[in-house]
Amino acid sequence: MLTILFMAVIGALIGGVTNHLAIKMLFRPHEAKYIGNTRLPFTPGLIPKRRNELARQLGKTVTNYLLTPDLFRKKMLTPAMEKRVETFIQGKMDKYVLQSDKTLHDWLGIAGATQLPEQVEERLLTLIDRQMYDMKSKVTTGTVSDVMPLRWQQQVEERIPLATSFILSRAEQFIDSEEGRQTFQKLIDDFLQTKGTFGGMINMFFGESDSLVGKVQREAIRFVNAPGTTDLLDKLIRKEWQNIQQQSMEQLTAGFDWETVFSSVRKYALDQLALRERLDHSLAHYWPQGSDWTAVHVTPKVVGFLFEQAESKLDESLRKLKLDELVKEQVDTFPVAVLEDLVLGISRREFKMITVLGALLGGVIGIVQGIIAITLT
Repeated sequence: MLTILFMAVIGALIGGVTNHLAIKMLFRPHEAKYIGNTRLPFTPGLIPKRRNELARQLGKTVTNYLLTPDLFRKKMLTPAMEKRVETFIQGKMDKYVLQSDKTLHDWLGIAGATQLPEQVEERLLTLIDRQMYDMKSKVTTGTVSDVMPLRWQQQVEERIPLATSFILSRAEQFIDSEEGRQTFQKLIDDFLQTKGTFGGMINMFFGESDSLVGKVQREAIRFVNAPGTTDLLDKLIRKEWQNIQQQSMEQLTAGFDWETVFSSVRKYALDQLALRERLDHSLAHYWPQGSDWTAVHVTPKVVGFLFEQAESKLDESLRKLKLDELVKEQVDTFPVAVLEDLVLGISRREFKMITVLGALLGGVIGIVQGIIAITLT
């Protein structure tokens, strides 16, 4: 009986130690051991020795069975995820851009364009000066007929009869008015006074100046209404218009103060632009409906486009990422102790059971051997 017990203990010890040693040899030693130039067998352990192959197989396993394109499509490229991304992006846009208290001047500062207002004003004034000096050059070069558009000249000529009728109508109204009567009376009195005795004789012949004024008024109205007067005035106006057309624009505008006009235009343009004042308002001030508009017309389309591109390029992108190589490189950089802790952390309990099972089997084998040994003796 003692022999059987002794052999059972020895067998259990051998089985347990053997299994425990075999498990340790999976990882230990971490590095190859040498005696002189001769490497000891079974060094390093199995996993350190085959770590490169383990890393390669682990990388293939991850890309072939874990991080597959179908997994990304099912877990990430879904309508629910698209809606969540859309809500997230719109919320950030509202908070940091569309509904932000930052003024346009602040945004320019963030973009590094703090000198933009001065640059815009400078460019505007340069443009205005160029346009105004070009206009001045065109206006003052050549005659009136050269500068004035032909359509305008035709319109002026077409309105000459209207101008003639207007002038004669106003002349008739003035002559027949009290102001006209007083004017004629003053003219007649002044004329008669300058003629001395002859003027007195005329005054005696025609009577008082009042009656003479009435006669002059009637004759003047008759002259204004005469057809020849209309033709005469029409010819005079047309002749003057022809003379004006032949005049040099430079001579015609010689006394014009261009610089004052230009300065006024510049000041008016800057006042109307009021760029600095306009930049002191937020984006929401100029675009209060921006959040609602972008939520309907911009964000869904942008997110939808991104998801479409992500789905269509998913396979190619994953291939370019070379996840298997990334996993292999990471595993290759792990210290062997980390791999050992990783494996033992998962299967430590099972390894202990293997050790116990080895001891149990060794004990059973020892008992069987003890029984055989006693029987044979």
